[in-house]
Parts: sequence; C-alpha cells; structure tokens
Amino acid sequence: MPLSLALIEQRLQELDSWAIEGATDLVKEYLFESFIESIDFVNQVAQIAEKHQHHPTILINYTSVRLTLSTHSDHALTEKDFDLAKAIDSIDKPHV
Repeated sequence: MPLSLALIEQRLQELDSWAIEGATDLVKEYLFESFIESIDFVNQVAQIAEKHQHHPTILINYTSVRLTLSTHSDHALTEKDFDLAKAIDSIDKPHV
C-alpha cells in the first residue's frame, strides 16, 4: 500500500542518509575504498533483499554503489522500501 507524504517524511527520518528522488524512489549512495569492498557490500544487500523478497536497483561504479528502492507493483514507496532500507543500513560496511 502506498505511503502518504507525511508518513514517507517520518520514515525517512529513521534512516541513515537516504533521500527521496522523484515521487517513487528511495536512494542512497555508498562509497568504498575498493571494487572488492563494493562487491562484498552488494552481495550482502542481495542476501538481505532475498530475505525481504524485495529487490533494489543496484548501480555499481567501481568504488561506489547506488541503491534505489521502490515498490514497482504499487508505483510508489511502501513500507517494504523503508523496511529494506533499514535492514541495509544495519550492514557493517567500511565507508571512505
């Protein structure tokens, strides 16, 4: 079920450095010291996404990883997006 703008803003405050882009995307970029660290992180994200049965769009550019979350079936942001973002935030990751 799509979230209201007020609830989106509230849930966004619970996350670490995620942002809203457009009307339907929750995004965050991560920076790493090496390509291998980027890939290790993406593999951890993949495991979490499978557990949640909700999958982000992932853009890997050498030492940066950009995640975009959106519930495509609803064409909106839903609790699934914020729950997955919170789970991803719990990954222990080295940042540059």
